[in-house]
Amino acid sequence: MSATAGQAQSERSLAERLGLKAGQVVQEIGYDDDVDEELRQSVESITGSELVDEDYEDVVDVVLLWWREEDGDLFEGLTDAMIPLTGGGDIWLLTPKAGRDGHVEPSDIGEAAQTAGLSQTSSVSAAREWSGTRLVAPKVRK
Repeated sequence: MSATAGQAQSERSLAERLGLKAGQVVQEIGYDDDVDEELRQSVESITGSELVDEDYEDVVDVVLLWWREEDGDLFEGLTDAMIPLTGGGDIWLLTPKAGRDGHVEPSDIGEAAQTAGLSQTSSVSAAREWSGTRLVAPKVRK
């Protein structure tokens, strides 16, 4: 990585690249000892509050779903992650980058997301070892 790229990354925090904002409630699912602590701290810094865990019983604005290939059925994981979301909320699916243990193929992500009724809107390098895929539910007409 060039010095310029490193400077650009530090100027825009990891959480800002995910589009997170102050005051949002962010639920974290799939936490394990391999998650990126810098990303977690960045999210808490931007939102102004701690991440809530899987047992949180209220609505959330964003779900960070850490997912590895061996975690099971991605479709089930995505449908479970949609339950606490407010209307217009996002799921950030965080998967190990290509070549890392637990990498999930983009085609598997696309298939599971589509089956769950989610649209893939963007992908980012979320952290050193993790890719992020933004998934949103279709807007409901009133």
